[in-house]
Amino acid sequence: MTNQTQDGNSTGHGGFERRDVGIAGVIYFLVGLAVAGVIVHFVVSGLYSHLDKQTETQQSPVSPLVTNAPKDTRHLPPEYSGNYADYLKKNFPSPQLEIDERMELNKDRLREEQTLSTYDWIDQKAGTVRIPIDRAMDLIAQRGLPTRGPASVETADSSGKKVKGTP
Repeated sequence: MTNQTQDGNSTGHGGFERRDVGIAGVIYFLVGLAVAGVIVHFVVSGLYSHLDKQTETQQSPVSPLVTNAPKDTRHLPPEYSGNYADYLKKNFPSPQLEIDERMELNKDRLREEQTLSTYDWIDQKAGTVRIPIDRAMDLIAQRGLPTRGPASVETADSSGKKVKGTP
């Protein structure tokens, strides 16, 4: 028995163990993964193609009263060249679908902002105007809020007679 310790790098193979993972196993795994991915791609494409054909055969026939029924509604006809808004306006009855919710919401917000920040007549004959909200707040800060005058209180004196006065 020896009490001598051996250095782990005494064999000259570097600072790691070479028996754990072989490069060939990693390459085979990656090639197998790529082949499986290609096979799955073709299987799913075939499945979708089959389901598309099956759905097409099960569609009810278009009413004879419809004159401009498009064959494929998933794509815009070429005459609209990608302009979805024009396609909806021409081919769909009212009420129209929302085309771009964010733009429509922005239009509403801009209209509200303009209403709150501009002068305009509400009723010109009566002399009623709308003023910007900032100006209205300045006027209230200068003049104060409108208040009522002191309320009169009816009290009874010692003889039972009602007397008006202020609190």
